[in-house]
Amino acid sequence: MSALVVGIAGGTGSGKTTVARTIAEALPGSGVAMVEFDAYYRDREDLSPEARAQVNYDHPDALEIELFLEHVDALRNGKPVDMPIYDFKSHRRHTQTRRAEPAPVVVVEGILVLVDPRVRERLDMKIFVDTDPDIRVFRRIRRDMEQRGRSFESIREQYYRTVRPMHLQFVEPSKRWADLIIPEGGNNRVALDLIVAKLRAVLEAAGTEDQRTTAVPS
Repeated sequence: MSALVVGIAGGTGSGKTTVARTIAEALPGSGVAMVEFDAYYRDREDLSPEARAQVNYDHPDALEIELFLEHVDALRNGKPVDMPIYDFKSHRRHTQTRRAEPAPVVVVEGILVLVDPRVRERLDMKIFVDTDPDIRVFRRIRRDMEQRGRSFESIREQYYRTVRPMHLQFVEPSKRWADLIIPEGGNNRVALDLIVAKLRAVLEAAGTEDQRTTAVPS
């Protein structure tokens, strides 16, 4: 049985990562492989640091979607992959990679996960995390200042130049492709419990089916 692929989308700071981690931690053993769409930003070594800082990272073209699809397909078919590691301070990929082992459930998350039809057709469950804009922007400011060493001025400039326009053009409209819309992300325990219960049932059914397939007739 091929892996079940869960896609989690939503605006910046919506709580996508919290939802993904909550799902992963609630499933047994090594039942989940995590794939971050943000890790697949193109490595623009052809640009100067100043030029890289001006790239529109909220547009689908900034991502190497072909490599992402290749890796999702491999994990779905039970093969490990070496995923890129992206440095958001330098806007470059690390020379090292991160090994992802195959698992019964593959969780992919990122703001643009539901935008590209090639990605959507690989998703068995499509989730959109819907959080109010004011909460999202404050979360982004805190994250970028604390984790990425950015100034408030640079965050504000990027937000008005690309983040907000791209959210309105790509992210928000992609909500219509979702199977489930979760208000308030990781704070919505009812929705998370339902999703985890569904995935546990899928894993249990897959385990039962595997046992039947591998059983030796008496």
